[in-house]
Amino acid sequence: MAHTQQDSADAHNEITRLALRFGQIAYDETRAFQPRILLLQFVTTLVPPYVGGRLRSFLMRLAGLRIGKHTTIMGLPRMYGKGSIHRRLSVGDYVVMNIGCHLDLNDSIMIAARVSLGQEVIILTTSHRIGDSKQRAGKGTTMPVTINTGAWIGARALILPGVTIGAGSIVGAGAVVTKDIPPNMLAAGVPARILRAL
Repeated sequence: MAHTQQDSADAHNEITRLALRFGQIAYDETRAFQPRILLLQFVTTLVPPYVGGRLRSFLMRLAGLRIGKHTTIMGLPRMYGKGSIHRRLSVGDYVVMNIGCHLDLNDSIMIAARVSLGQEVIILTTSHRIGDSKQRAGKGTTMPVTINTGAWIGARALILPGVTIGAGSIVGAGAVVTKDIPPNMLAAGVPARILRAL
């Protein structure tokens, strides 16, 4: 009898362990599911690129994103991340965001007023620590990105995690920004370096 009770307890413990494991896997696999962003993407597919820029801003606000007044979104950016990504994006007033931009919202992205983003700008907040030789892309890390007032980010520029772009600065098209750019500077290249003061 005692043996049967122990077997029953072991089976119960195993079922509990498996249920918890399944629950954790389900949570991990669905953390990046963003129903409000999917709905926003669906609705904005009805609006062609370069048409209804302020309408997109309005729809983004309805979806819970912080988008400033008089901001023009030429094409809905690709937005992804885990958890409540709509709380991690802050876009100021009079911002212009061109088509094809890519926003990694695993950490916060703050785009201040009067910033202009060219076509296909990529802003990343996620990276990895360097792992051992078995897997060099080690544990994931996140750091916020800040683009200050009046900055202009050229087409296809890539801004890496933790970078701050100073107010009034310009990042040239195709640049890879790996470190902070001070205010009122022109930076370009791979990796981006300061070319001159503005």
